[in-house]
Amino acid sequence: MTQYDLVIIGSGPGGRAAAIQAGKLKRRVLVIDRKDRFGGVSVHTGTIPSKTLRETVLNLSGWRERSFYGRSYRVKDEIGADDLKMRLHKTLDYEVDVLEHQFNRNHVETMSGLARFISPNEVEVTAENGEVTTVAGAHFLIATGTYTYRPDNVPFNGTTILDSDEFLEMAQIPRSLIVIGAGVIGVEYATMFSALDVKVTLIEPRETFLDFIDKTLIQEFTHEIRENGVDLRLGSAVVKIEDCDSHVEVALENGRHVRAEMLLFAAGRMGATQRLGLDAAGLKTDHRGRLNVDRKSYQTDVPHIYAVGDVIGHPSLASTSLQQGRVAACHALDTPSLPESPWFPYGIYSVPEISTCGMSEEETQSRGIPYEVGIARFRETSRGHIMGLEHGMLKMLFSLKTRRVLGVQIVGEGATELIHIAQAVLNLKGTVDYFVQNTFNYPTLAEAYKIAGLDAFNRMPIPEELKVSKGQSL
Repeated sequence: MTQYDLVIIGSGPGGRAAAIQAGKLKRRVLVIDRKDRFGGVSVHTGTIPSKTLRETVLNLSGWRERSFYGRSYRVKDEIGADDLKMRLHKTLDYEVDVLEHQFNRNHVETMSGLARFISPNEVEVTAENGEVTTVAGAHFLIATGTYTYRPDNVPFNGTTILDSDEFLEMAQIPRSLIVIGAGVIGVEYATMFSALDVKVTLIEPRETFLDFIDKTLIQEFTHEIRENGVDLRLGSAVVKIEDCDSHVEVALENGRHVRAEMLLFAAGRMGATQRLGLDAAGLKTDHRGRLNVDRKSYQTDVPHIYAVGDVIGHPSLASTSLQQGRVAACHALDTPSLPESPWFPYGIYSVPEISTCGMSEEETQSRGIPYEVGIARFRETSRGHIMGLEHGMLKMLFSLKTRRVLGVQIVGEGATELIHIAQAVLNLKGTVDYFVQNTFNYPTLAEAYKIAGLDAFNRMPIPEELKVSKGQSL
């Protein structure tokens, strides 16, 4: 039986980062994945596929150019499912190739099969051909991610009623689509297919959606997606889903019925821990299959077993999973490492994009922090005009006491790229003065930071260092 310094179960972002870090520390590390193609949900059905699909949709549909050439403008007149899949498969193949190269370069060993704990320090790995191998490790890291929630009352059939994993393999693009669940996944797919001129109905049982996002941003986003053709039904619980011969029909609690050619059920995910034999390791999960960890070290209740990524819950981002994997590996292997930054960006790759970092206005109010708001519209920037942007907004919150940035929220083209300026200023404890003092490239969308900074600065008290004398100011 082979003994490893670190055994990692799962090869998604968290497992990948931990394995490479352990490899660079010249430790013996093994990555086990139930599939023979590594990369996990992030590469094969989640982050990379959905973002690739979004880019393909925006390119082929000519979405970004329609403000200049009209709503009927398209780069390709007839867009089929194969058109969407072509770039998708090329991207996935490239991602897997890069990952395998990184593992090889860092002497990371790999094994395909289903891992199950048989004791706190041993796992059995069952290969697809039934062969069983026992592996021992000084430390373990669980990075198995999540799987789609499939309730019994939804008649999934793999063709017209699909979950988010099956959705990527659709045979043809529907003329109409119902999406149940206005979480991140549901919102992303609903708005992508609306950009393809598919009639989309987005159903959410709650009265609100994406509640962790600033309400001003959600209002702006809601207005824009409705303008783009998404029929948003909030506060509408689903009573029944019927698979009819020519369509799918959804009955809502309020008495209304919705019909479409296809239905995507995207209401929740579960931690992929059921088959890990966690009882043998002395571990328990919550009702959604997630593990509890120390958020500084990512140790579970069993100190030599760690867990990272979606399997530990919020924030469930590929970006944070990468960081968690690196931190966990360093802690497990007793190697000093820089702690994670307290501020990280949240990105939603919808159409339009949403990205935030720091506090929302609602959180600022709940904490009783006196604050000022600065807002910039993308149409106020020259770059916005050049790009033909009719919408898009950047909102910044500043403390009236310290002048520090409290949070930034962006909705619009390039939001997930622009947010990193805010992230840097937040982590360096920067103030509103940074945006007023500094020059931004012109013309750029980043100039919106200058506009929003000045918007707030002009309503805030004058800094003491700018006052010439008491009662007199520059």
